[in-house]
Amino acid sequence: MPTKRILCLLLLCLLLPSLGRAQARSAPPPPVHIANPQESLPPADGDEARDQLSREMAKKANQERHAALKSDADKLLKMAVELKGYVDKSNENVLSLDVIKKAEEIEKLAHSVKDKMKGPN
Repeated sequence: MPTKRILCLLLLCLLLPSLGRAQARSAPPPPVHIANPQESLPPADGDEARDQLSREMAKKANQERHAALKSDADKLLKMAVELKGYVDKSNENVLSLDVIKKAEEIEKLAHSVKDKMKGPN
């Protein structure tokens, strides 16, 4: 019985290294990155003009977004003052429907401002 164990261990010791080499040989080689020759060339004049136009358009869009944010912030301020006036006119037992509507309008506009602040992403 002990000789069978020894034989099994010897077989395992002999087979394990050869199995490891066989697996290493069958593994596909790592991918080789072939550089694109166009990547190393400087951009053509058309590319530069397109990049400049793209930057100008992005700048203009950003300016328009900022103007819209400023306008919306002014509207929020005006609506908040109106809401305060409605609340001041009501008492602790009566909550006006106008107060609820105004609060909902403010909430919608505030979400819109938040989305605009995040940008076009």
